[in-house]
Amino acid sequence: MKFISPEELKARLDAGEAVNLLDVRELEEHEIFSIGGRTLSVDEIYAMHIEDIEDWKEMEVVCYCRSGNRSMRAALMLETIGFTQVKNLQGGMVAWKERYDPDTTV
Repeated sequence: MKFISPEELKARLDAGEAVNLLDVRELEEHEIFSIGGRTLSVDEIYAMHIEDIEDWKEMEVVCYCRSGNRSMRAALMLETIGFTQVKNLQGGMVAWKERYDPDTTV
């Protein structure tokens, strides 16, 4: 598993690059604050309910959560089941918020 910094990800998103974002938080967390992408909780990934992202197996996937811990676990599990280009957002939404949206609750 590789890591991607909030700065690198933001630059890519600002440039209009298509990025497969995977929010592995719970739906309630996603509704409060999100940078986009699909929502699939880490529990769903561990339960192998990954039908919505099966087509991403050979593509880059950037996982994120609140702090980076759940997304790290999710990324490792995705690699174990055959995803080849998984990255974890360093520091998760906490780091993103600190840099780009300090008034938002995570």
